[in-house]
Amino acid sequence: MKNKIKILGYSASSLLLLAPFTVFGDGGFSVPANGTGNLKSTSVGTLLGTILNWLLSAVGILGVIGFAVSGIMYLTAAGDDKRIATAKSFMLYAVIGVIVALVGLIAVNALSSIFVSNSGSISGN
Repeated sequence: MKNKIKILGYSASSLLLLAPFTVFGDGGFSVPANGTGNLKSTSVGTLLGTILNWLLSAVGILGVIGFAVSGIMYLTAAGDDKRIATAKSFMLYAVIGVIVALVGLIAVNALSSIFVSNSGSISGN
């Protein structure tokens, strides 16, 4: 009986997640055929590059925050060897995270400049 109540609850919450689609199901988000809608026309490569840049920026910010937190942990350790070791390992992981984010950002920008061109030609002219 308990499992049936859980399944019923999960089903009801899943249906509630679909409620916005029923409200906006009248076609209010359709794009006009003549292309005068409010949506920008961008290529898939530009869109993926934007998403990846945003995600890599978020990872970089989290890495810098982790670096600051590990510095505070190190300063407040007060000679406790276990807390100092924890702070050092946390700092190492934060630095590795920032390096990975920077390398990823460089790679995304390099690949974006190779694959996405404004003119459509390979030479860029």
